[in-house]
Amino acid sequence: MKKTQTSFNIETREIFKRLFGENTMLTEQLNRLLNDTTALIDSAGDTKTLYGIRVAVLGKNGSLTGILRGLKDLKNEERPVAGKLANDVRETIERELAQKEERLSDEEMERRLLYEKVDLTLDKKPFIVGKIHPLNAVLKKSVAFFVGLGFRVEESREIETVYYNFDALNTAPDHPARDAQDTFFITQDILLRSQTSTGQIRVMEKTRPPIRIISPGRVYRSDEADATHTPCFNQIEGLVVDKGVTMCDLKAVLESYAKFLFSDCTKIRFRPSYFPFTEPSVEVDASCPACHGSGCRICKGTGWIEILGAGMVNRNVLKGVGIDSDVYTGYAFGMGLNRITAIIHGITDARVPFEGDVRFLKQF
Repeated sequence: MKKTQTSFNIETREIFKRLFGENTMLTEQLNRLLNDTTALIDSAGDTKTLYGIRVAVLGKNGSLTGILRGLKDLKNEERPVAGKLANDVRETIERELAQKEERLSDEEMERRLLYEKVDLTLDKKPFIVGKIHPLNAVLKKSVAFFVGLGFRVEESREIETVYYNFDALNTAPDHPARDAQDTFFITQDILLRSQTSTGQIRVMEKTRPPIRIISPGRVYRSDEADATHTPCFNQIEGLVVDKGVTMCDLKAVLESYAKFLFSDCTKIRFRPSYFPFTEPSVEVDASCPACHGSGCRICKGTGWIEILGAGMVNRNVLKGVGIDSDVYTGYAFGMGLNRITAIIHGITDARVPFEGDVRFLKQF
């Protein structure tokens, strides 16, 4: 059996000899503990056994710890030298443990590499992998399209003032949208935005033309949830302001977007409409992606599906943010992301994406 002598330095040995003599009980205890411990370390066959030796000797209730507790009974002049002697024993044991642990760890790793194998043919339970919500998928696709055309993404506030939600957008004081039954008012002057168009005002206030931005986000309406309405839904607002911007530019962009979303054979048409912040204003229809314009249940036999509203930015809106409407023109468009998603995936109930039913989400 391997015997290892204590690594006490010469000075410590001489002082200890003068104080206690050669054969004191403490010396014998420490020498016996050191020799027995190193023998156990040498014979240990795995790291688990080695850990047990560490706990038994150096742990809170270990053998060496018990000896160290007894140092308090020594005389004051004896205690420092005895403590130094005991610490030399501790350092020697810790060094032996570390060296042995390194060798055993290497041996265990070699055995694992040699004998352990993975059977790739074993059947395993399939992992349930999360997927992107269809609304977010259409949002990411739409953002990628407009960014590719040079649009910049601008986030806007969901909690807005009456000024930005209505007044700055040329909405008359008696407009029905200002009624409490249509808009979520927090106070008389603060509300949850009812449209992402509020973002275009803030952008035009701080940015001079040319401007080309989209602003996606949630909007809120005081509606009961049913097959065609939800109190919270998603929109994407688009705005372009520059010299020489026309309705032809607007139609070219929206037609390209419709083809990108649905198919290359998709067509769009403009129908006259009214929005306070655009003049002229239009509703934009796309040829039905299900029947390609021939008429079906989804498009109610018309061959067309409404996808968004748009128009040229009203001169009053430009003047309100300090942009010269005689020099610059612009167009704006706003689309309901929920509606676009419903058209793409054939969803007939607006509540389904809104409620987040796992059975629905597993289909995508």
